[in-house]
Amino acid sequence: MEEKKNIVLIGMPGSGKSTIGVILAKALGMGFVDIDLLICQREGCTLQEILDERGLDAFLQVEEDTVLEMDQRGTVIATGGSVPMRRASMEHLARSGVFVYIDVPLEELERRIHDMATRGIAFGPGQTLADIYAVRTPIYRRWADATVTVAPSGGAASEVAAAVAEIIEKLGLDAAAE
Repeated sequence: MEEKKNIVLIGMPGSGKSTIGVILAKALGMGFVDIDLLICQREGCTLQEILDERGLDAFLQVEEDTVLEMDQRGTVIATGGSVPMRRASMEHLARSGVFVYIDVPLEELERRIHDMATRGIAFGPGQTLADIYAVRTPIYRRWADATVTVAPSGGAASEVAAAVAEIIEKLGLDAAAE
């Protein structure tokens, strides 16, 4: 069995994947990649500009294309919240990574996210955060190799990162292995 070398964080927008990922990568001596930032660099604009100017389907395609171009090893990868909506993206990331789902209650996400329309979140016309949560949560759970559940009041990013590191250790992931 091929050993997985990346830690891929999945979860809803606002779950803290990017912040947790930076802390986790530093603690484990790994690289860090934020897929949303890769998209911005690749496209030369913000996620919200892609959504506003090209639409949801084009955004999801750009996101998938960006993921399929990735070839990281020994890296903590923070996915955009919509990455798991594309099977090809997830299959690509699964070849070299272990998925950790950062599970944050809807109420906490609603507290963290004040304006979905300007945050670069992929959602369809009329969809609410609750709608997205209802659709995506089962998908995150299906792909997750492990789950870290954040308390309803929201855990500190450093605490969540420590919980992820503990799970990774239990899974026997050796990021330095070749």
